[in-house]
Amino acid sequence: MTIPADRLTLKQINSMAKQDFVEQLGGIFEHSPWVSEGVYSRRPFDSVQELHAAMMEIARQAEPDQVLALLRAHPDLATRLAVSPLSAAEQQGAGLDRLTPEEFTQLTGLNAAYTAKFRFPFIFAVRGKTKEDILTVIGERVDRPLKEEQEQALLEIGTITRFRLEDLLGAE
Repeated sequence: MTIPADRLTLKQINSMAKQDFVEQLGGIFEHSPWVSEGVYSRRPFDSVQELHAAMMEIARQAEPDQVLALLRAHPDLATRLAVSPLSAAEQQGAGLDRLTPEEFTQLTGLNAAYTAKFRFPFIFAVRGKTKEDILTVIGERVDRPLKEEQEQALLEIGTITRFRLEDLLGAE
């Protein structure tokens, strides 16, 4: 198997200095380089899955305020504001850059209701999903209890970050 030029290997990641490690992996968790900083001392990793599990453990074991900050670091879906390049690519793949005016209004309203209720944006792993899927899911999740929705948001972050790590490193 040939590794694409922009893809790193697990061996490279394991041998990086902390600053380089955090620079390469700091964007995996949206605007939260503290996750990669926290996992650095656990190197070497034998697989991408092991690295991801360690990163999720760091995120889940953080203080409640830091977990809330992680949730809040995610952008609203289909926002017209600047988002990270990774988020923009993921949202484009789901068709959120091609919403009709009515769909945009509907999603904006659901995002506002969701954020008002939970105090963090709706988080959903949109890769492989359609804009219709997203509208359906946010409509269902906005009615959930807070604790259930926080757990679902962390599960979604787990899926998003696994995709991002596999894009960067492959599925070693």
